[in-house]
Amino acid sequence: MSRMHSRKKGKSASTKPSEKKKPGWLRYTAKEVELLIGKIAKEVKNPSQIGLYLRDNYGIPDVKTITGKKINQILKEKNLLGEIPEDLQALLRKSVDIRKHLEENHKDMPAKRGLQLTESKILRLVKYYKKTNKLPADWKYDPSKARMFIE
Repeated sequence: MSRMHSRKKGKSASTKPSEKKKPGWLRYTAKEVELLIGKIAKEVKNPSQIGLYLRDNYGIPDVKTITGKKINQILKEKNLLGEIPEDLQALLRKSVDIRKHLEENHKDMPAKRGLQLTESKILRLVKYYKKTNKLPADWKYDPSKARMFIE
C-alpha cells in the first residue's frame, strides 16, 4: 500500500504471529494481562506503547489472542481511555510542532505544505470519528486550541 501524500511505498514492519491461539510458553492468564494493562495505563501510556511494553518486558506477543479483547477495549472498560483517539492526538501534536517551527522560520515553504497535509488528515479523521461516535458531534479542530488537547 502506498503512502497518502507521496508516491512512495509504505514502511515495512514486523508481522504478527500467524497462529491465532495462545502460545504454550506464555504463563499469563487473561485476568493478569488485563491487570497489567490497567497498571501500565496509569503510567500515562497510550495503547500502542502499552502493547510494545507488554511485548518487550513481559513477553506477551499479542493481547487479543490471550484476552479476546483489544487493548483499547480493555482500557475503555476500565475508563482509562482518553477522550481523543491516539492517532488523532499524534496528528494534533505534529501540527502544533510544525506551527511552532513556522513561528521561527516564516519562509519554510515545505513546512507550510506539511502543515496543510497534516491538517487535511486531521479533518478527515475528525469526520470519520464523528461518524463512528468516537468524538462528540460538536467537536471541532481549532489550531489555536490544539495545544490544549495535547496536554
